[in-house]
Amino acid sequence: MKKEVWRFIDSGNGSPSFNMALDEALLDWHSESKIPPTIRFYGWDPATLSIGYFQKVEKEINMEAVKEHKLGFVRRPTGGRGVLHEHELTYSVIVSEDYPDMPKTVTEAYRVISEGILKGFHHLGLEAYFAVPKTQDERDSLKNPRSAVCFDAPSWYELVVEGRKVAGSAQTRQKGVILQHGSILLDLDEDKLFSLFKYPSDKVKERMQRAFKSKAVAINEISPRRISIEEAKEAFFKGFSEGLDIELVPYELTEEELHYVNKIAKERYENDEWNFKR
Repeated sequence: MKKEVWRFIDSGNGSPSFNMALDEALLDWHSESKIPPTIRFYGWDPATLSIGYFQKVEKEINMEAVKEHKLGFVRRPTGGRGVLHEHELTYSVIVSEDYPDMPKTVTEAYRVISEGILKGFHHLGLEAYFAVPKTQDERDSLKNPRSAVCFDAPSWYELVVEGRKVAGSAQTRQKGVILQHGSILLDLDEDKLFSLFKYPSDKVKERMQRAFKSKAVAINEISPRRISIEEAKEAFFKGFSEGLDIELVPYELTEEELHYVNKIAKERYENDEWNFKR
């Protein structure tokens, strides 16, 4: 049977506002049937702290530290917690809710889309698998996460290697379209990450950072050899092609499309009202 053809965009390193605006633009275009389903790879310049749509900056984020580390800052249109985008491959998937065999529930759709990431890890020689929260405590922690840090919490169909989380993703559904984007960690500066959030006390911060080490890990900490960003891109390109059983065709944005993206970036994602609103 002929495979479905999806679009593939590698937009390279972009500003925080551009990155979020392009994901939003792709969702718009797909909802208007202007483009096929799309997978995008990207990076961040400068390194950036992104926060989930529902997070409260004043309560959870140490903006002094964000400035000290000269990081970008942006609120995502998706839920979830804070992510430091630095040494990673970021991906996004844009596909209709009524795409053939796409489950209706968020968690099951997440599993189907993440099949591509799972296969990507296998191409890198890592035995990744989907974890499911087993205990009631773990399930409850999903509803009421104690930490503002994304990689600190268990989640349905989380991708793990040797019991530790290696990719974090978030999803939104708008205009009949699913947007799922996430981080695949190559390396991680834990001290920097933990300096970006507020804690009731130093003791709590230390305890959470210690616990974090047992829950999350970057690829190059567990891979027998160093994986470069180019190698990761190749592995996950193959992974998505196989995991979703699709043909990926590379695409470059037109001047007109870029103009539309930059307009959204300026109006929404560079706007303090959006980034600091909760």
